[in-house]
Amino acid sequence: MNSLLLNTDGVQIPQLGFGVWQIPSGEAEQAVRTALEAGYRHIDTAAAYGNEEGVGRAVRGCGLPREKVFVTTKLWNADHGRAEEAFDESLARLGLDYVDLFLIHWPVPKQDKYVQAWGALEKIYRDGRARAIGTSNFTVKTLTRLIDETDITPSINQIELHPYLQQREMRAFHEANGILTEAWSPLGQGKGLLNDPALAVLSEKHGRTPAQIVLRWHLQLGSVVIPKSATPSRIAENIKVFDFILDTEDIAAIGALNRSRRIGPDPDTFDMT
Repeated sequence: MNSLLLNTDGVQIPQLGFGVWQIPSGEAEQAVRTALEAGYRHIDTAAAYGNEEGVGRAVRGCGLPREKVFVTTKLWNADHGRAEEAFDESLARLGLDYVDLFLIHWPVPKQDKYVQAWGALEKIYRDGRARAIGTSNFTVKTLTRLIDETDITPSINQIELHPYLQQREMRAFHEANGILTEAWSPLGQGKGLLNDPALAVLSEKHGRTPAQIVLRWHLQLGSVVIPKSATPSRIAENIKVFDFILDTEDIAAIGALNRSRRIGPDPDTFDMT
């Protein structure tokens, strides 16, 4: 498993993680146990997913030392004005003494409390309750405001990123500011991407599934990537991406698939609380 260095006191994040979005709480414990047994060491959850309890049970009961499992959770939109309290609630649901990464889930610009929330995250980080802090679904505009108006630059920004939405401007901004890129919905949520003929060609060339080709592309971009599955065979399949390399022609072929089309909400307008 490759790890990447965050801009926070030498903290390293496993580059391939396991996402639990849309996995019910009752199923999350077994899914995370399966992932950890397969070799994953990075679990990504959120208060909004409603499954922190199951994730925490799996992490606490897996037999691995706590420091060997990187745990991320996120602050929900309704809690920007009470971020410390919401963080403590997440920590209690997880049953952990700390998390490795705590993110603001969405900026919700219309609400205009994300700078206030970030101040609370900075305190949580300084208190040692989160080893690193970052953002999710922030844009160049909202990240720039955080950097300009607060003390700590986010260590990572988690964004929708897949071959149909390659986010080149965001990735360049992240790199210029020492922020890692993390990809959610890296496989396009099963909405046609994995059936693309270009991926079929690369799949045949490398003897890999289209999903493995796409995950390898993310890794070679230098992004952190968090595929989600509750199916044991796919959980195992998705981690088997460290023993082959896409060449420059392969990368160019995937680069040509960009449609700049979102599957998820637009961060500039998403205001669900």
